[in-house]
Amino acid sequence: MEKKIFYISDTHFGHENVVSMCNRPFSDVEEMNNYIIERWNKKVKGHDTVYVMGDMFFRCNNAEQILMQLKGKKHLIVGNHDGSWMTKVDATKYFLSINNMLMTSVGDTGVTMCHYPLLLWCHQKRTYMIHGHIHNDTSSDCWPLIRDRERLLNAGVDINGFEPVTLSELIENNKRFKEEH
Repeated sequence: MEKKIFYISDTHFGHENVVSMCNRPFSDVEEMNNYIIERWNKKVKGHDTVYVMGDMFFRCNNAEQILMQLKGKKHLIVGNHDGSWMTKVDATKYFLSINNMLMTSVGDTGVTMCHYPLLLWCHQKRTYMIHGHIHNDTSSDCWPLIRDRERLLNAGVDINGFEPVTLSELIENNKRFKEEH
C-alpha cells in the first residue's frame, strides 16, 4: 500500500470570523469544520503523512475532539495562532513532530516548511518552500514577490479546496491561483 504525503495550512477550526474574512463558502464555522474534517478523512489514510503549516485552530473549544478524528501521521509547523490551543491540548499526543520550520525531502525533492512565506530559503532553485499564513490574500505588498516565485507554495486551505493536498496538487493549485491573481 502506497503511503502518501499531504500538506495543509490555516484550517482555523473554530474560528467563526475566518468564514467571512476569507470569503469561505460556508454558512457558519460548524459547517466549515465538518467539511474540512470530511475532506481530510476522505483523502488521508491512517498510514499517510500530513504536514500542517500552522494555524490549525483559533478560539476552538473542541480542538482535541477534532484532532482525534483526523487521520494520518501528523506533523505541525507552528503558526501564529497555534500557541493558544496548544496550552490546552497536549499536542505531542497528536503530532509526531512540532517545529517552527522544517527542512526535509519528499523522494528526490527538497522542501522547506514554515508557517510564514519565506522569500529566500536553502537551495531555492531546486527545492520548494511550503507555507501558510496568507490564506487567499493578494492585497499585501509582498504578493507580487510571492506570485513570481513558482517554487514558493501556499498550503492554505483557501486555495487548495479545503483539504490536504499532495506536492503535485500543491504545485498545480498554486500555479492556477497565481495565474488568476
